[in-house]
Amino acid sequence: MKKKITLALATLLAAASLAACGSSKAPETTAAATEAAKTEAAKETAAETEASAKAEGEKSAVEPLAESVTVKIGATPSPHAEILEQAKDALAAAGINIEVVVYNDYVQPNLAVDQGELQANYFQHQPYLDDFNKENNTHVTSVGVVHYEPFGIYAGKSNDLSAIADGAQIAVPNDTTNEARALQLLQAKGIITLKDGVGLAATKQDILENPHNIEILEVEAAQIPRSIDSVDFACMNGNYAIDAGFKPSDALAQEDASSEAAQTFANVIAVAEADANSDWAKKLVEVLQSDEIANYITSTYEGGVIPIK
Repeated sequence: MKKKITLALATLLAAASLAACGSSKAPETTAAATEAAKTEAAKETAAETEASAKAEGEKSAVEPLAESVTVKIGATPSPHAEILEQAKDALAAAGINIEVVVYNDYVQPNLAVDQGELQANYFQHQPYLDDFNKENNTHVTSVGVVHYEPFGIYAGKSNDLSAIADGAQIAVPNDTTNEARALQLLQAKGIITLKDGVGLAATKQDILENPHNIEILEVEAAQIPRSIDSVDFACMNGNYAIDAGFKPSDALAQEDASSEAAQTFANVIAVAEADANSDWAKKLVEVLQSDEIANYITSTYEGGVIPIK
């Protein structure tokens, strides 16, 4: 009997000991988990704070001008005027208050800068600017590039470049540099062959081979989207295509974004020669080349506009 009592007592003591061990382990485990969670939360908070500080640093990375200035800048509607509107706050923080004047042609914005009605414009690439100055005896100069718009061929009455009908009509811009750009793209697609060496000076008179006997119609660049239903195909500048509601995916063919054309036809900020070395002109370009604006361009235009520095 005594042995049984002793055994029972031992059993009870062992159970109590096990229970005590179990009850003491649970709080330890919970406490450890809580501590780990706190540590992880602290790490996440620190990471968020660092990311926020980095983003804030990127936004404020551009040093403001010593004295604020107001700049009247001409631009075509899309994407140029849209990009400038997006950049207004960043430019203001950098000491440049801009007034955007929208134009629907390629002539008046340069004349307005040359005559002092505008301080800057944003709508054109360098070859066009060079050609414009030469033909009009103007003195407008580039102070930096912002983006590139792939030139494209779009469907009109026909939609298959591999089955072009004899005598098909294709609209191209009527200004020298953009017509050459269109003809170079048509050559790249095997539709025509140009004379050797004509490059960016090519006109329809430089077509050497035209197996489909296509008719090249020279049309003012801004009018091409409005004429697209009356031609078989249209070669359009990216900004006019976007403004007319076309998407990059609508193009039947596009210039290669990694090609030499991306640099040759990058769109520039242009000012009068007298302002070329001004602090405000340099600051204007600095803001428009910032990561903030580049990210906006990339996310908004889905490949139809490509930021370049």
